[in-house]
Amino acid sequence: MMMKTKAYQLRSLPVSLMLSASLAFVSMIVVGSSAAQSSASASASAKIVPSSKPALTVTATQVGSGQMATRLTANGSIAAWQEASIGSESNGLRIAEIYVNVGDVVKRGQRLASFASESVQADVAQAKAALAEAEATASEAVTNADRARGLQASGAISKQQIGQYLTAETTAKARVNASKAALDVQQLRMKYTQVVAPDYGVISGRMATVGAVVSGGAELFRMIRQGRLEWRAEVTSSELSKLSVGMPVTVIAPNGEQAQGKVRMVAPTVDVNNRTGLVYVDVIQTKEKNNANAFKPGMFARGEFQLGSSQATTIPQQAVVVRDGFSYVFKLNSDQRVTQVKVQTGRRMMFNGVEQIEVLSGINSGTHIAASGVGFLNDGDLVKLVGATTDSSAVPTGNPSAVKK
Repeated sequence: MMMKTKAYQLRSLPVSLMLSASLAFVSMIVVGSSAAQSSASASASAKIVPSSKPALTVTATQVGSGQMATRLTANGSIAAWQEASIGSESNGLRIAEIYVNVGDVVKRGQRLASFASESVQADVAQAKAALAEAEATASEAVTNADRARGLQASGAISKQQIGQYLTAETTAKARVNASKAALDVQQLRMKYTQVVAPDYGVISGRMATVGAVVSGGAELFRMIRQGRLEWRAEVTSSELSKLSVGMPVTVIAPNGEQAQGKVRMVAPTVDVNNRTGLVYVDVIQTKEKNNANAFKPGMFARGEFQLGSSQATTIPQQAVVVRDGFSYVFKLNSDQRVTQVKVQTGRRMMFNGVEQIEVLSGINSGTHIAASGVGFLNDGDLVKLVGATTDSSAVPTGNPSAVKK
């Protein structure tokens, strides 16, 4: 009877009370499960956290010092040292043959063109005949004058006649000289029917045309004398004082070919419009370096004047990283971590195939820095060093690849 009463009491409990009890029981189960999962996650995390590892494997180098060439860079045009104008010295003759063209290399005295010479040959023949006639007349006059001199003491002829014979002798000799001069003129005209090169060089222009009748002094050819070219560098007035005659220069063609040269002359005046002066540099072209055709008159070229050398702090180019427009290197610390250091760079030059950069400020000589992989490093990274430390000093001063920034 009591059991039935208890069951009845349970059945008579409010439904809301039973729902509250059930929710409390479920909450206890969920909380316990979450706590167990948090504990398991913390334990797993404690097991997989690794120790500090290097961010990158790098090689090291040492900031060096040495002599670095000082150079002055300028721009200018290539021009012919002297361009000869070869013209006609004959008047009214027809061009019969042309033997050269633009680009041909000619020697001194080489025939370039020839004129039709028939009329000149006739004039030469006429001059020779006139000379022969004058010489015959002079021979007779000399004979008469000698006879008159022999009879002068005897009085067989008058003094007037003797004077006439002597005058005829003098006149005949003068006519012979005039005929010789006329023959020389015609022979000179015959010589001028052949146009020859006044010097050795390269033909740079041809105005002559076969069949054309040209007047005296007309230009037929242009020639670069001796094949010599010069680089006319434009240098500011403030830098002209640094240059002198005989200074070595490296001239760089648009295609990258290089040629050595020397300063021949520094202009005595400065252009009032742009305040620059011209520096004339003789360009030395060599066939061995295959740069004989790299430089042409009229082309634009860049050059570097070798001003000397000075002491400089240097580092390899690969050790420098540029970020936000500034140059940085990574200093190696004793704890195998790197420190990013901002540096100011200057001149550049090649040494044993490695480009060296001058450091003006930011780091001292002898400091160890990262030499490879610097583009992937950040300040404070832990690195692993491999390879031997190299010294970037002992840079030569005569390397032609050095450039003043």
